[in-house]
Amino acid sequence: MATISSEGSVDMRRMFPVIFSSTVGTSIEWYDFFLYSLLSASVFGKIFFPTFSPAAGTILAFTTNFGGFAARPIGAAFFGWFGDRVGRKSTLIATLLLMGIATFLVGCLPGYAQIGVAAPILISILRILQGAGVGGEWGGSVLMAVEHGDAHRRGFWASWPQTGVPIGLALAAIAIIICQAIFPSAQFLTIGWRIPFFLSAILILVGLYIRLRVLESPKFAAIKAENQVSKAPLPEVIRHYWREIILTALIRSAEQAPFYLFSTYILTYGKELKLESSVLYTGIILGAVLSFFSMPTYSIISDRVGRKRWFTIGAVLMAAFAFPYYMLLNTKNPVVVVITIAASLFIFHAWLYGPEAAFISERFGTKLRYSGASLGYQLASITAGGPAPIIAVALFAAYHSYVPISLYIIIMSVITLLAILGLREYARREAAEDKELAA
Repeated sequence: MATISSEGSVDMRRMFPVIFSSTVGTSIEWYDFFLYSLLSASVFGKIFFPTFSPAAGTILAFTTNFGGFAARPIGAAFFGWFGDRVGRKSTLIATLLLMGIATFLVGCLPGYAQIGVAAPILISILRILQGAGVGGEWGGSVLMAVEHGDAHRRGFWASWPQTGVPIGLALAAIAIIICQAIFPSAQFLTIGWRIPFFLSAILILVGLYIRLRVLESPKFAAIKAENQVSKAPLPEVIRHYWREIILTALIRSAEQAPFYLFSTYILTYGKELKLESSVLYTGIILGAVLSFFSMPTYSIISDRVGRKRWFTIGAVLMAAFAFPYYMLLNTKNPVVVVITIAASLFIFHAWLYGPEAAFISERFGTKLRYSGASLGYQLASITAGGPAPIIAVALFAAYHSYVPISLYIIIMSVITLLAILGLREYARREAAEDKELAA
């Protein structure tokens, strides 16, 4: 357990195992999740929907991808119940196993040519299981960091599980690039794309070994020892925290929708510009690597200046970047494209995503924090993240221009700005108390 000094600060040496475990676990889960997202943009339409036109096949592949996003709030509710009733640690082990098994089975799945319509049905089911796993993972990983840490550095501690996103994204992109280099195009479509999914089995074993060695959250252990654990987390969190759940979902709009345009739809848009996939993946990997450093940095600043102010600036910057982003991509200059993609991730997305874990989790009391934070975070996957690539493909097909997509990013940013107005500032202060105890 992390020790706390007389000044209220946490011993960094004692925090390291917690941070390391949370970061490794989320990295593995996001690696699994992003493998599917990246390949849905370039491969799955050909394998699972070959009877449709390329555009329709891509939209259908993105639709199965959206199934994973739709399942994330369900996973948040289901695993949030266990996280608030049984414990953070054991729930995180379950989510890791679920994600690992589903991902491995995706790699084993025959295509449409082998089993017909059963192929898209089965891959949709496996994507839903992936979504449920990641839906339960995020809340537990963040809470392990937040509840072991201190209030003054809550943004910094909570940012480390957030770095699992760029780590997982980079690993997924690297795995795909290596397999594309090893296998010719025809072989990549038969066996090459499966290899990264098989590698997930090894990563899951590593993650389980690390996660089993970490102690339970001290704050949850305390309420469990006092027999204060919620008997019905889901109905209680909806009754007491419905407003916070809605607002935290909405504040993610400026971060969540653009992220899947910057990391997933870019592969489809890049094809329209006749850009090499290696250029696009290089930009994604560079942006992901730099995000690993920028996210904790931005989160430290948010601990000092306040997360409401930091988020407000970030949402304005995202809106301002909406048109320049596509204008720079349209130069088709490989160097400009790589820098633009990288900047979209490590500056504009990381600005919001790094401090977001603390901004969301500190709204909820300990008794219902797993359920509340998870629901608020994961609902944005339905309202913003999941639909974003589908909306972008449809808009470009209808207007043959990036302008409607840029306007979509601006609308998402405005939603975030409006939601921020309804939230309190908790930076450098104790998080919200349990409402049902304070009543």
